[in-house]
Amino acid sequence: MSVKPWHKFIPEGNPKEIQIPELSLGDLFLETVNKYPRHTAITFMGKTFDYQTVYAYAKQVAAYFQDVGIKKGDQIALMLPNCPQYVFSYFGAMFAGATVVQVNPMYKEQELMHVLKDSEAAAIIAYEPLMPIVNNVLPDTSVEHSYSVSFTNPSDYEQLIQHQLEYQPVHIQPKEDVAVLQYTGGTTGRSKGAMLTHYNIVANTLQSAATAESQINKGEERVLVISPLFHVYGMTSGMCLTFRMGGNLILLPRFEVEETVKTMQELQPTSFPGVPTMFIAILNYAREHNIDLGFLETVTSGSAPLSADVLTNFEETTGASIAEGYGLSEASPVTHRNPVEGVQKAGSIGIPIPNTDSKVVDLDTGTEELPIGEVGELVIKGPQIMKGYWNMPDETAQTVRDGWLYTGDLAKMDEDGFFYIVGRKKEMIIASGFNIYPIEIETVLYQNPKVLEAAVIGIPDPYRGETIKAVVSLKEGQSATEEEIINFCKERLSNFKVPTSVDFIEEFPKTAVGKILKRELKDQYISN
Repeated sequence: MSVKPWHKFIPEGNPKEIQIPELSLGDLFLETVNKYPRHTAITFMGKTFDYQTVYAYAKQVAAYFQDVGIKKGDQIALMLPNCPQYVFSYFGAMFAGATVVQVNPMYKEQELMHVLKDSEAAAIIAYEPLMPIVNNVLPDTSVEHSYSVSFTNPSDYEQLIQHQLEYQPVHIQPKEDVAVLQYTGGTTGRSKGAMLTHYNIVANTLQSAATAESQINKGEERVLVISPLFHVYGMTSGMCLTFRMGGNLILLPRFEVEETVKTMQELQPTSFPGVPTMFIAILNYAREHNIDLGFLETVTSGSAPLSADVLTNFEETTGASIAEGYGLSEASPVTHRNPVEGVQKAGSIGIPIPNTDSKVVDLDTGTEELPIGEVGELVIKGPQIMKGYWNMPDETAQTVRDGWLYTGDLAKMDEDGFFYIVGRKKEMIIASGFNIYPIEIETVLYQNPKVLEAAVIGIPDPYRGETIKAVVSLKEGQSATEEEIINFCKERLSNFKVPTSVDFIEEFPKTAVGKILKRELKDQYISN
C-alpha cells in the first residue's frame, strides 16, 4: 500500500523523483551566490543585502569562529529572532563546519540551560535583550564565547563581521556531518536534539522546490518569512528554499497582523509560508479593511492542522490557494504536501513529496501496513530523515527503524494516496504552530508546593489550533487560584507553554495502576 503518487496529481513535467547531489549547505548556497550575486537576498527593516554581501558576511563569521578556536564539529547556539544576523551566523557556522543549535528566543533560564548543556555548545549568539538570561546560565555550561545582536545599537556581534580574517575552507561530508541540532522540546528528558545532516537539509530544500518547480520564477521570488528561522519549518521552507530560488527573503522578527499586512502591501511578496494562526488573522484583517492581497502566488501552510473553512475563505479573499503540508523536526521537516499546482484536498496533509515513501502501520508492532482508510501510525522514509537523536541511541532506535521514521502521529490514507492526520499517538499539543509537550508543563506544576497531582491537555481552539489547559488537584489544606497557578508557570516557562486556563479537581480518573487517564479527562472537557 506504500505509494508515491505525486505524478498522478500534478501537471505533466513535475518529477516524482529528483537527483539530490551530495553537497554541503554552504556549497548549495554558493551555487545561488554565483548565479545571482547582485540579486537581493534579504530585506529587513528597510535594509537590503544582496547575495554577494550575505556570502561575504557569512564567510567572515566563519573566519572569526575559526580564529577563536571553533573547530569542525563544534556546536554554535543561535538564540535570535528572524534577522540578517541569524542568516550570516547560520551560514558562517556551515562554512566553518560547525553545527547550529537552534534555540527559541522565548526560552527561560531552565529551558536554555538544558539545551546548552545537552548540546555541549561552544558558543552562543543571542538577541541583546536576552543576554541577562544567557549570562545567568553560561557559568554552568561549556559555552566559551558569547555574542549579542542588536537591531538598534552597536553590539559585540560587529566584531564577527568587521574583522578581516582569512577563512580556511573546511571539508564537509554531507551525509555524515551534522548541520543542525533541532530540539524537539524543552527542559525534560523528552527534549531531543534531532541531528539533521547537510544532506538531509539539502535534500529537503530540493524536494520542496520540486513540488512547485514550474511555478517558481527563479531569481524573482519575494518570500515573506515570519515563521521563526529557529524553527525547522522557517529554516527550510522559508530561508533555504528562498535562497535556492535566488529569491528575496523578506524577514519579520514577529507576527503582528497590522505590520504583516502593511509589509505585504509595500513589498508584495509572491510567496508566503505560514501557519494557520497567521492565515486566520490575515484573512480577518484583509476582509475588515478591504485589502487586496492578489499579489500572492504560492502560499503554504505547516506546523499545525488548517481548517477547511480557513483554506476556502483565504482563497476566496486573496485568490491564492493554500497548499497544506506536513512535516516534523526529524524530517528536516517536509514529508507531505498538497500539490501547489494540482489536486488539493481540504483536511488532508497531501501526498508524499518527491523521493519520499509513506505508509500507515499498526500501532501494536509497527510492522503491518494497514489498508486504505484504516487508522494507524504514520511512518516515512526519505533522504530528509534525520541521522538520529543527539546522544540518544535508544530513542533513535525506537524512532528510526529500517530507515522508516515513526512519527507518533495517527493517520489514514485514502484511495488516491492522500494522507490525513487524525490524532497524535504522542500527547504533544500544537498551539499557534508551536510544539508543546505536556510533561514539560506538568514538571513545572509539580514544583508548586501546593500541587498534589497535575495533568496538561490540549483543548481545540478555532484560532490557535489548540489551547493549553492545566488540571490540578491540591494537597490537603491548600488553596490556590487559577491566576496564581498561571503566574507560577509564567515565571518558569516560555509564554507559548503557559496554560491559558486552570481547572481544579478533587480526584483524577486513573487506570488500575494509578496512571491518570488523560484521554478520558480530555473527552470530559471537549464534551462540556
